[in-house]
Amino acid sequence: MKHLFASFAILVLLALPGFAQQPAAAPPQPSTHHAVKSPPPSADAIWADLMEGNKRFMAGKPKARQLVSLRASLASSQHPNVIVLACSDSRVAPELVFDKSLGELFVVRSAGNIADAIGVGSIEYAVEHLGSSVLVVMGHTKCGAVTAACSGEKMPSASLQTIVDKINPAVAIAAKSAKGNELIEDAIVQNVHRSAQDVLASSEILQHFVADGKLKVIEAEYQLDSGAVVRLDKAQH
Repeated sequence: MKHLFASFAILVLLALPGFAQQPAAAPPQPSTHHAVKSPPPSADAIWADLMEGNKRFMAGKPKARQLVSLRASLASSQHPNVIVLACSDSRVAPELVFDKSLGELFVVRSAGNIADAIGVGSIEYAVEHLGSSVLVVMGHTKCGAVTAACSGEKMPSASLQTIVDKINPAVAIAAKSAKGNELIEDAIVQNVHRSAQDVLASSEILQHFVADGKLKVIEAEYQLDSGAVVRLDKAQH
């Protein structure tokens, strides 16, 4: 008898609205649309952006930035497009000169914008692990390190002499056609060129990225008087 009542109850429930068996939901189908990663900006586009920032710096109209939220967003990772090898001179701050902020520039600085093994290794790290695709080697007018090298005097310490010895080849090239103040300015330009060459010559990693078109080296000079950054290499536009 109990079995009959149970069967009857089941039949009544099935007859009620809403208790009819619903068809099984179809399993989710895999999406055929994959997120498309946007290609990195070209070297020309990156340089143009740096020049726009330099114009803002010269005009005294830097971008307003929310540094607190920006700092938080960068706490877990960084992906700067640009490496800047610049002089340690207190008047030459790449982040200010190009009106950039946290996470945008990977900066390596030394007197005379030259790179030793540690500097080259830092640049390699940015290229290989952070995805940086442009290296700006930036000298500046009235550079004290280059001026010291042009003087021909012996430096008071071995460490200072090491800096001058690194710059001397650029001075020798400039001295073939310039004297006096012109020698210093010409040597500054030659030193930027030599520094860019030395960085690549010291690193098979960087050579490989340049050969594959994944790294562009740009030579530039910062003008202390005007605040302008002038491109020096032959590919300037």
